[in-house]
Amino acid sequence: MTSQNDSKKIWEEYCEHELALIRPILREHGFTLDEIQPHIGGERYLMHAVTTASGKKMILLGKDRDGGKVVIKATRDEAGIHEILHERSCRDLLKKIDFAGDVFHTPEEIALLTQNGYTISIQRFIDQECSFLERPLETQFDLVLKAFKSQESAHATTWKHRAHIHDTFNIREVSTYLHTFATFKANIKIALPAHTALHVLLDDTETLLREHRTVIEQYSGFLTHTDFVPHNIRISGSTIYLLDHSSLTFGNKYEGWARFLNFMTLYNPPLEKALVQYVKDNRSPAETVSLRMMRMYRLGEIIWYYVRTLDSSSDDLLTLNTERIHFWTEILSYIQRDIAIPESVIENYKAKRDSLRSADEKQRQKGLH
Repeated sequence: MTSQNDSKKIWEEYCEHELALIRPILREHGFTLDEIQPHIGGERYLMHAVTTASGKKMILLGKDRDGGKVVIKATRDEAGIHEILHERSCRDLLKKIDFAGDVFHTPEEIALLTQNGYTISIQRFIDQECSFLERPLETQFDLVLKAFKSQESAHATTWKHRAHIHDTFNIREVSTYLHTFATFKANIKIALPAHTALHVLLDDTETLLREHRTVIEQYSGFLTHTDFVPHNIRISGSTIYLLDHSSLTFGNKYEGWARFLNFMTLYNPPLEKALVQYVKDNRSPAETVSLRMMRMYRLGEIIWYYVRTLDSSSDDLLTLNTERIHFWTEILSYIQRDIAIPESVIENYKAKRDSLRSADEKQRQKGLH
């Protein structure tokens, strides 16, 4: 078991060491790093403590030789390099897919540097008048619905379509969702053997997913972004720029909706309610079911994520991550029963969260949202 202090220290030492090596490479090519780097602080280290698939990479802010703002993704970790190159492949192929009616806009990539074992992708920073969550509710609704419809325009309906995307994009079938949720459930039960109420909830959720496997499959084969949340987009005028293409996949078209709605359950409940109502009012009953199934699937995932953080947490952070598990378990219970989430549940959790978050995590969250 690695303590919170150990995990954080390892990450901070890693960042300090890597920044010392990255800075001269960037200077050589006319780029400098900002003094403050919000995207590597706070609880960022936890992501690297509990996940290894995406590798170690740093998201950094800097400037070019003319003072223009840039975003820098840098790594010499094998898995991190793979993710940066995979993201570039996704961006390139997305522009060429002949069955996609529309695609996301992408920040301009100024340079791709490969030097001293590092792969460094440098993109133009997208200025925006205000963040997504600072915009009026109606504007948020219109923007995100436009983004979801853009994703849905890419539907791999034929063998030719699937052959075109197979080597670049991950493809998720109903069997993928069922197997992955079963893995979440099994791992949570092993890690939290005394949480029997959660075990029952997960068993019931898995049963519902299996009972509705036909509906899940019916709306699969669509382009979807599995981490579609405000900190992965920026908005200039009415144009949405996608910052992270590595989370694009072809699967159930409501998986991206599910991630976004679960996020908005906490950060903007009126928008969550408006989008759920839109699907009920404008699409088939089966699509409403598919959305609910995907929300439950993604809630199982986030619960498992926070369960994994417990071994790397202590003191206030351990208390906070335990509260996060309780909160998302409660949200799963409401979604499973198709019952509106009481505002008090959300507000009570937010009060606990804000009292337990560290100062540097609060600063990082400002940068994200």
